[in-house]
Amino acid sequence: MSNQDNEKVFQKSQINWYPGHMHKAKRQIREKLNLIDIVFEVVDARMPYSSNIKDIDDIIGNKKKIIIMTKYDLCDKNETDKWISYYNNRGIEVIPVDLANDNPTKKIITVVERLMSDENIKKESKGLNKTKTRILIIGIPNSGKSTLINRLVGKKAVNVGNKPGLTKSLDWIRINDCLELLDTPGILWPKLDENVVAYNLASLSAIKEEILPIYEVVCYILKTLYKYYPSKLKERYNLDVINEDDMVETLDFIGKRRGCIIRGGEIDYDRVMSLVLNDIKSGSISGITFDRYGDKNE
Repeated sequence: MSNQDNEKVFQKSQINWYPGHMHKAKRQIREKLNLIDIVFEVVDARMPYSSNIKDIDDIIGNKKKIIIMTKYDLCDKNETDKWISYYNNRGIEVIPVDLANDNPTKKIITVVERLMSDENIKKESKGLNKTKTRILIIGIPNSGKSTLINRLVGKKAVNVGNKPGLTKSLDWIRINDCLELLDTPGILWPKLDENVVAYNLASLSAIKEEILPIYEVVCYILKTLYKYYPSKLKERYNLDVINEDDMVETLDFIGKRRGCIIRGGEIDYDRVMSLVLNDIKSGSISGITFDRYGDKNE
């Protein structure tokens, strides 16, 4: 690990991340909007601001929207609930879900039926048959969208993984006789020009690891945990304090503690950094929310 690496600071930058399938997906969504009744936006409860698609209203127009906040079991509920209130106060329905332990299908369908009740009453008054409700499901990569779909369908309808970018095209998926989903690829925006947002997305696996230097991402994770959740560092790594001016010192401590040693007794930094990333990705470090409501709304 060089001194240059050790002395890196987080500077505001613009990160280009916009694969061709995202641009194509946005175009296809607009082409099919006339078929859509409701939009599900899937948001990671650990980053309720950073994982919100910034231009979603431009994409979906005036369609009814429900935010489904996944990974609620992994978040800091006190902090995330502030964001839920923030969205509720703007007239947006939010449904927090724990996909690892619960099936939210009944709760979600109940909200959908309530939102569609006025429209269905109008159809009945005109002697029209009730039609299927068609739902567009949209979210950033690795937001839990595929897991949510599989819970709603009741079987494996789409592939699930910890890496972003598994879904490549738009596909209709039947939930039941009354509901259909239009699945979409994970969507971000052309440039990540908010530094904290970019690092939150990288820390929680929404963008590919090679987009940002892994050293900087891991340092960001450790600094964020030390600032807001020092007990998590103590619990996971027996780490009481970090020297923010010398993060290699912290990586050394974790490496020795967790046995990330190579020949000659040197620290295997690649292994240490992968370990920290995987502890976040796997939920081994839970009860955390990286988006701080006060920071965005002071």
